[in-house]
Amino acid sequence: MKRYLITGASRGIGRAIAEKLAAPDVALLLHGRDTIALAATCKSVKSGCARVIPLIHDLALSTGVSDLIAEVGDEPLDLFVNNAGIAVVKPFGEITSVEWEQTLGVNLTAPFQLIQHFAPQMPPGASIVNVLSIAAKTGFANWSAYCMSKFAMEGFSQSVREELRDRKIRVINIYPAATDTEIWNNVEGNWPRDKMISAAQVADAVAFSLAQPPEVLVANITLGNLGGDL
Repeated sequence: MKRYLITGASRGIGRAIAEKLAAPDVALLLHGRDTIALAATCKSVKSGCARVIPLIHDLALSTGVSDLIAEVGDEPLDLFVNNAGIAVVKPFGEITSVEWEQTLGVNLTAPFQLIQHFAPQMPPGASIVNVLSIAAKTGFANWSAYCMSKFAMEGFSQSVREELRDRKIRVINIYPAATDTEIWNNVEGNWPRDKMISAAQVADAVAFSLAQPPEVLVANITLGNLGGDL
């Protein structure tokens, strides 16, 4: 039985990936902070996979990361999807030190610690998928903290990819443009949600990259609206 760990699986892209990858030979280890939302995700995939394990931890805290690692256990992962993330959207002069540290913690430090811990036990043919953003390559006004964390994760994941090549472990980066998820409910402004790509489309890209033969690496997938970025 394969073991897939997906962080940020309560809703949005993480939930869509979980639903896409659920299979009879797969145990899904699904992480989230929202107990109710994570339970809904687990219910939606339960009938389609061998086992589903909810993991409720706050990755902004070092104890949350260590507790997640302990609960996942020592059995190797066949797939780690690094999807959990937070976005602070405001002028850089208004960002507090707490918001900065939380952004770093969830979007960069936690992925570093989780990959550092799990990668050594992953078998040949395993994959690490980083759900990044077009904000990993382009800066946007009022998104400085978010862009900072994604730019940093971009550099880290490129280096990790090179280090894991000899062990036949794929590192796949996904760069979605604005995606219609609940994150926008807390972002001020009038955003054209109808022009955004869907979480299911991001999940399709993840599934495509994983479906390739073991010797094929789909290193990077950028997804956007044909009409242009928002």
